Amino acid sequence: MLPFFKYFTKPFPGLSATLPVIFLIFSCSQGNVPEQDNKNWYKGNLHTHSYWSDGDEFPEVIMEWYKENDYHFVALSDHNIFQEGEKWVNIRKDSLYRTAFSDYLEAYGEDWVVYEEDGDDLKVKLKTFDEYSPLYHEAERFIMLPAEEISAGYDGKPLHLNATNLDKLIQPREGGSVVEVLQNNINAVLEQREASGKPMMVHINHPNFRWAITLEDMIRLKGERFFEVYNGHPAVNNLGDSSRIGYEEMWDFINIAYLEKEQPLLFGLATDDSHSYHEQSSKLANAGRGWVMVQTDTLSPASLIQALEQGDFYASTGITLEALSYNNNKLQVEAQAKEGVNYTLEFIGCKKGDKETRVLKTVQGNSGEFEVGEDLLFVRCKITSSEPQPNPVENMTNQLAWTQPVQPE
Repeated sequence: MLPFFKYFTKPFPGLSATLPVIFLIFSCSQGNVPEQDNKNWYKGNLHTHSYWSDGDEFPEVIMEWYKENDYHFVALSDHNIFQEGEKWVNIRKDSLYRTAFSDYLEAYGEDWVVYEEDGDDLKVKLKTFDEYSPLYHEAERFIMLPAEEISAGYDGKPLHLNATNLDKLIQPREGGSVVEVLQNNINAVLEQREASGKPMMVHINHPNFRWAITLEDMIRLKGERFFEVYNGHPAVNNLGDSSRIGYEEMWDFINIAYLEKEQPLLFGLATDDSHSYHEQSSKLANAGRGWVMVQTDTLSPASLIQALEQGDFYASTGITLEALSYNNNKLQVEAQAKEGVNYTLEFIGCKKGDKETRVLKTVQGNSGEFEVGEDLLFVRCKITSSEPQPNPVENMTNQLAWTQPVQPE
């Protein structure tokens, strides 16, 4: 298997390298009809790791891969650390990692790479965010968002949240319960956002990782607008198990409860949570598995976060939508047509007074629409492709996409 660096000029097998197309989408979260200006689709990953914490590759190499594979933004979110100050990493003696270092050195040169060798030991000084991000920043083509995975815990349970576009590092806050720890760290991000005036977002990561966060915990949170309906790490139990629900079912129950409490809808993200960049396997946390497609007018942190908070995005593990709109209570979805590929569109919603969602309409084909009546709390669409995901985790073998829930106007 070639090291991650060798993939610079081509995507992982089966991963589309086609630039997203431009279409019109209306704001889905508020039921408003904004000005009908054409906007751009921007592809991004909001959960990524590097040598700065428990990833196994240099940030430069990781960002190069994402940019070369037509992503527009990435949040490099290492655990409880910013890519600032001085940090050295020991390179494993395994030939896979030593070869990868040689490739890194060849690509960036002796003037860039600072390293020390002592016999068989090899240490490399990591570049900071401020040092490496200018290499990849390109207006309307690629930006990086400073981020952190706030990694706290309670009673042995890992409680992780991603904070995106942070101004400065947040030290994990403690608490007397799972909910209290999560809420305290959500509050920390919201407080920094208010104090700095800088647009920021926080999302709950992989609730089922070590079965740390329950549905009841999620329902009790306030101020949280996002969670991962899909996470590409092989150990996070996207689908639940025989006695515990998966993320998609959890998502719907949370939103039913949130609307009962008059809280805003929770939106669902797809992320990589990538750690492993040298080998591909269903047992490794590889890049290229899950992303969001955000529609807004400018590739900037403020514009992206505003669009995400408005629900102007969809989550995907491979499917590209040609069109997505919500206007006059009509939700319309069209997936990119591909020869030999079949699609199933499921419009999933909850009727007022009900305590669970159900499939309200199924369309066999790449496009469909649904009238969102006043008798419904919300509706979303799940799109399933017959095309396999090239490097799946769990039993999620087919490419999927999820639109955000909409409410009747």
